[in-house]
Amino acid sequence: MTGFQTLFNKEMLRFWKVATQTVAAPIMTAILYLMIFGHVLQNRVQVYPGVQYVSFLIPGLVMMSVLQNAFANSSSSMIQSKITGNLVFVLLTPLSHWEMFGGYVLAAVVRGLMVGSGVLIVTVWFGGLGFAAPWWIVIFALLGAAILGTMGLLAGIWAEKFDQLAAFQNFLIVPLTFLAGVFYSIHSLPPTWQMVSHFNPFFYMIDGFRYGFFGQSDINPLYSLGIVLAFLFGLSALAINLLKRGYKLRR
Repeated sequence: MTGFQTLFNKEMLRFWKVATQTVAAPIMTAILYLMIFGHVLQNRVQVYPGVQYVSFLIPGLVMMSVLQNAFANSSSSMIQSKITGNLVFVLLTPLSHWEMFGGYVLAAVVRGLMVGSGVLIVTVWFGGLGFAAPWWIVIFALLGAAILGTMGLLAGIWAEKFDQLAAFQNFLIVPLTFLAGVFYSIHSLPPTWQMVSHFNPFFYMIDGFRYGFFGQSDINPLYSLGIVLAFLFGLSALAINLLKRGYKLRR
């Protein structure tokens, strides 16, 4: 486990040394979203009975922060290592593909949860939150961070320059996150768009996470959990296979 611990520590130090940019800045962004959307829609929208819109919005912003920052950590680490050439020092070590996968993804999970916890601590004062099912909060936060950490690793492996990685994030990750019910319930959408939302795996992560706070959700949380687990296993199998083959890593 020495190799895994070393890689994990390296990944942790990489984002922690610039915590103002990697942790504090996303928290500030979430606060701005809350202040703008909460102020505009607070007295105009009620999604769940007895739940104010600001309270509804907070879990969505927390989970959005977890997902986006988990993706950013593993994807930026891999692409920077490839472009600067220091990835060779990781590949030369007797690290197995399992250890590489665990080191990159676990560090991404830690960063995602760290930012999400910061957003929750800062925003919880803006609206009353309950904790109807705390374990659902923990489970979906961990699974969501692991999924996006794995997606970030896949994006970093695939991309050969920063432009490609930016396109992956701007045209896939950001739209899927914003259209996953962060700011609204899918029941407020027309039937066609409700059906489209069911094909968005990010929707199940956010909806299941929000269930932990209010005990109310758009989809049965057990169904959401099954979808999220299947998505995680599929992505993990793909990432481990690519690492084992050295796809776009060993040339």
